[in-house]
Amino acid sequence: MNREGVIYRVSGPVVTATGITPRMYDVAMVGQEGLLGEVIGIHHDRSVIQVYEDTSGLRPGERVLDTGAPLVAELGPGLLGSIYDGVQRPLPVLAASTGDFIARGLKAPGLDRAKRWQFEPSVKPGAKLPGGAILGTVQETETIVHRVMLPPKVEGELRELRAGNYQLEDVIGHLADGTELRLYHRWPVREPRPFRAKLMPDIPLLTGQRILDSLFPVAKGGTAAIPGPFGSGKTVMQHQLAKWSDSQVVTYIGCGERGNEMTEVLHEFPKLEDPLTGKPLMARTVLIANTSNMPVAAREASVYTGITIAEYYRDMGYSVSLMADSTSRWAEAMREISSRLEEMPGEEGYPAYLAAKLADFYERAGRVTTLMGQEGSVTVVGAVSPPGGDFSEPVTQNTLRIVKVFWALDAKLANRRHFPAINWLTSYSLYGGTLDPWYAKNVGPDFTALRGWLMGLMQREDELQEIVQLVGSDTLPEDQQLLLEVARLVREYFLQQNAYHDVDTYASLEKQYKMMQAIRRYNDMAFRALKDGASIGDIASLKCKDELTKTKFEEHFDDELAKVYRLMDDEFKRLGEGVSR
Repeated sequence: MNREGVIYRVSGPVVTATGITPRMYDVAMVGQEGLLGEVIGIHHDRSVIQVYEDTSGLRPGERVLDTGAPLVAELGPGLLGSIYDGVQRPLPVLAASTGDFIARGLKAPGLDRAKRWQFEPSVKPGAKLPGGAILGTVQETETIVHRVMLPPKVEGELRELRAGNYQLEDVIGHLADGTELRLYHRWPVREPRPFRAKLMPDIPLLTGQRILDSLFPVAKGGTAAIPGPFGSGKTVMQHQLAKWSDSQVVTYIGCGERGNEMTEVLHEFPKLEDPLTGKPLMARTVLIANTSNMPVAAREASVYTGITIAEYYRDMGYSVSLMADSTSRWAEAMREISSRLEEMPGEEGYPAYLAAKLADFYERAGRVTTLMGQEGSVTVVGAVSPPGGDFSEPVTQNTLRIVKVFWALDAKLANRRHFPAINWLTSYSLYGGTLDPWYAKNVGPDFTALRGWLMGLMQREDELQEIVQLVGSDTLPEDQQLLLEVARLVREYFLQQNAYHDVDTYASLEKQYKMMQAIRRYNDMAFRALKDGASIGDIASLKCKDELTKTKFEEHFDDELAKVYRLMDDEFKRLGEGVSR
């Protein structure tokens, strides 16, 4: 096999080489600077390479070296708290050598080779170890114990394994066949890590966001999409999910995002306190930053690098959330590469295999039984940025065919300053049936009925709004006017949530349940009063409704809600007495 060849042609990030005989997806080093690239096409004696760095200045005749190995991620202690580019080069290390803008050809290992880790073995010599077996533990951060694993494709009898303080390249033990064991291993990013079995998605991922948890829940190991136009709040929604979801590990991929948004993430996350542990949020987070001014080909790699890291922690038995912001930029990168390869374009110029690539990515989500019999999960939430907010474009439509939860962001809601700007009429979750038993058991037996009532109320309000826009609300019957009042309470009290308020940014499922009960209680009392002869004006002017909307901002929610309940009882009682007189 020929490992060394030369550049034949350069077209943006796509380089054609001759003289090498690689396999598909082998990594190649291109040019005098050894730019990192990946073989994506082989035509007779010519190999097509997508280069993950800027190719300016490359010319035919320069050297190309085939490494003979695919693009891999380094998996071991030190991942958490790290900030990487799309091909797992640590950005702080690169910045220290070249400043804010990354120079070409730089290479840095994904994991720190100098740092030492205290390893405690959990298996004894003589044990028959299957692939993926847990060898021992390392305290990676204050909150996460790192379970050092045998690579999934390696198995055998353990000859020796020693406790100690090791660097990553130190040998910690051997198998009977002489295989050396270390604290880390490598895994091809395009190859899903194996597991024993996939489990039913019957446990919700709790996010602390009312409209998501109560109305459109996603299961642990599930898939969700957040499509929305520019300025509708996709990135803030992703940040909220990363901060507040009850996953143990978070992988955040900034795939082709604007530099200022990614900068906000990089500056904000290290300062955030994890609400689950009180420790820094970065102690359970891996950030992959591939901004829009970075080489376009690296966007595709960033998505696969992120999902591989997520699967690695899943295999330790952890619940992992992966946020991809945004898959549209990834698809645009595929479109650009495809056009340079002169492939037959599909709809709107995207490659014909767009749907297959998206499915390959989302299908790596799941709640599974690992090779060692533990339970772990990867939940994937992908943001989609349709041009002009057009949900009929190919990336959005192909994503909707794959994912089971659709959180549709609406520019009109965002313009009215209603956040999160998720449209409750067009969004949906297909996990409702499998998650309902969990809600009934762990929250309340009437939780599902409350959710159904709330959704029905908002749908009836939407139907009435068409009439209101034509003839005004005063022409409606009083019961329909009252329904609009209750729907407004739902919007302002329950559906709106302030991501920047210390209290309202997160709502526990218990609090959400009590808020829905409070709305239902007000609704029932108001309609009873209306039936008994009270006017719509008198009901709308009651103070208890305004006081109820304030409770969501109160730190001592239960105490404030009890006060509102007493006020509600008193006011409706006085209203009834006034009617009877």
